[in-house]
Amino acid sequence: MNKNILIDYLNSLEKYGTPGCDCVIYHEHKPVFRHITGFADAGKTKPLSENNTYWIYSASKVITCTAVLQLIEKGKIGLDDPVYYYLPEYKDLYVRTDSHVEPAKNTMTIRHLFTMQSGLNYNLEAPSIKKVIEETNGEATTREIIKALANEPLDFEPGTHFQYSLSHDVLGAIIEVASGMKLSTYLDENIFKPLGMKNTGFELTPERKANMSDQFEFRADTMTSVPIAKENCYVLSKNYESAGAGLISTANDYILFLDAMCNYGTSADGYKLLSPESIDLMRSNQLHDVSKKDFDLFGRKGYSYGLGVRTLIEKEKSGVRSPLGEFGWDGAAGAYGLIDVENRLAVFYIQHVLYHDYVYNVIHPTIRDLTYEMMGL
Repeated sequence: MNKNILIDYLNSLEKYGTPGCDCVIYHEHKPVFRHITGFADAGKTKPLSENNTYWIYSASKVITCTAVLQLIEKGKIGLDDPVYYYLPEYKDLYVRTDSHVEPAKNTMTIRHLFTMQSGLNYNLEAPSIKKVIEETNGEATTREIIKALANEPLDFEPGTHFQYSLSHDVLGAIIEVASGMKLSTYLDENIFKPLGMKNTGFELTPERKANMSDQFEFRADTMTSVPIAKENCYVLSKNYESAGAGLISTANDYILFLDAMCNYGTSADGYKLLSPESIDLMRSNQLHDVSKKDFDLFGRKGYSYGLGVRTLIEKEKSGVRSPLGEFGWDGAAGAYGLIDVENRLAVFYIQHVLYHDYVYNVIHPTIRDLTYEMMGL
């Protein structure tokens, strides 16, 4: 295995606005590659290490969707159940049209939330959200904020379009209702602790804060990044656990989750995270033609969208090296997860740079294809 082809590429990323990054690959439950390069601070005094923590943003979504699939396996949630079975405030929804707001004709379902076809959007400044945060002096809970969100008109009838949104945050509230636990408690007991993910969670503990890599913002005109505050705008209040974008993790932890997923839901020490049937369901294409055209605007060439993940559905024209059904997702600061059950292969790449379109368009696909070249797969 010629590891230098991937090492050299990772080392080159500083000139594309990535001050530091970490990439780890597991194959058949064994670590086969790890390379950390660059610095954890803007002053370049602290080399990045395996102890560094990051906001993983939307890489949280795959974990949340895994949790919902667990509850579906246990019979506590139905994939095509109306959302209002769990959150009654989502029964009488309204849809925004060109000229006015009218009652929704379609019922929003759990599947609509999974597949970003709910009609919700990603407006963190929605009046209902701002109101409940103000009324609770910034201490609104997950359930309170998601309840308030139901007051906002949908952008379209559920099931008719794909739109990236707060859908998976709503799934977080449904996990709380269906499990009878706080979201963080459910994830700890059913995903993090059984997999040995010791440093993943919503809480910015003193240790996680001390180890957090500096966060940056990309400047496309100069291909450089500037340091910004280590804050996460998706953490809407002190007590809000954002199922869609609120987790903190490390590369050491997240690869353990991906490793279990790529081995059809079972960890190296035998913990059954999900059944093989649920893994196959998660990575099956869920979009009809109209929604697929919406998803294509994301630029994930060769992919469609499953239950909370991109999934590879077209190989020849796209030139993608991975097999059909390879799946995963990424995050706002550049995190990238790849799950390949055919080869029992998992890849996790992490950086901490917001608004870095180059990472999705170029860096992630290059890491993916160089991995397969390096592995001879």
